[in-house]
Amino acid sequence: FELAISVILSAQTTDNQVNQVTPELFSTYPTPMALAGAEQSDVERIIHSTGFYRNKAKNIIAAAKAIHEEFADELPATIDELVTIPGMGRKSANVIIGVVHKQPSIVADTHLMRVSNRIGIVQGKNPVKLERELREIIPVGMQTDYSMGVNLHGRYRCFARTPDCPSCEIRELCLWDEKRE
Repeated sequence: FELAISVILSAQTTDNQVNQVTPELFSTYPTPMALAGAEQSDVERIIHSTGFYRNKAKNIIAAAKAIHEEFADELPATIDELVTIPGMGRKSANVIIGVVHKQPSIVADTHLMRVSNRIGIVQGKNPVKLERELREIIPVGMQTDYSMGVNLHGRYRCFARTPDCPSCEIRELCLWDEKRE
């Protein structure tokens, strides 16, 4: 439950910012039922610093209600069911599938897409298409680890504007034409 709400809060903000607001949010609303009954203005006050706080507050309250009422306080184990939860897109659903349910997942975020394109394993910008292509290429038992590892590589080494190519651990495998010296 906490991971699902945190993933919804993470849109357009940093993990650090989410980590700053979640202790108060989850101590005030520790269960899906508690958050489902929250006043939106109270949740907005807590999560204000994450940005887009009105829409996020609406979504996390609705998500908590769905988790409580439709799924008996348990996160569903399929992407098709997870994406019915308000604020839960395919990317977020894949995080839940991989982390909570320990099933193969490809989290097609901007980092995964950028690095996968740069190293030449796939080409394209459509996250759903890229997810499907990577599922065909990456062995099932490695999909979640690949996804998380490439995400971290994109976050901390292969930056969008100024990648750290000289220090890159996979530089020799990279097909990106614009490698920085």
